[in-house]
Amino acid sequence: MTQVFFYHGAADKLSAACGLLGKTSLQKKNILVFSDEKAVLDTVDRLLWTQSALSFYPHCRADSPLAAETPVQLTQNLNKVSQTERLMNLGKIIPPGFEKFTSLIEVVGQEESDRLAARDRVKHYKDCGCEVRYFDLSER
Repeated sequence: MTQVFFYHGAADKLSAACGLLGKTSLQKKNILVFSDEKAVLDTVDRLLWTQSALSFYPHCRADSPLAAETPVQLTQNLNKVSQTERLMNLGKIIPPGFEKFTSLIEVVGQEESDRLAARDRVKHYKDCGCEVRYFDLSER
């Protein structure tokens, strides 16, 4: 069963996501980043280049020839991915096929539309029998 981790209350959702991705990268863990919006993935791509002046977090698009060697992969399409360990959802939709992943990380901002969409996703995950854990980013 997929474990779901909700990081909510982020003042800047994508910066918070990149911070989490940086920690994952430093731990040498692979993660797939999903969004149904290309602009979101483009922004994450740009932020991962500039998140820290002293570090670079290796990442690429999931369809890149380097994907198998890269810990952070970005994708709009989960149908053709081989990695099923960790998934980060930055979209407002439920990632198709999320249940094939061991863990799912959701990052939720403070905007009303983002919070409402997240509530619907939480309900869906719980209805599917997933354990959901919460982490408040507004306290940091």
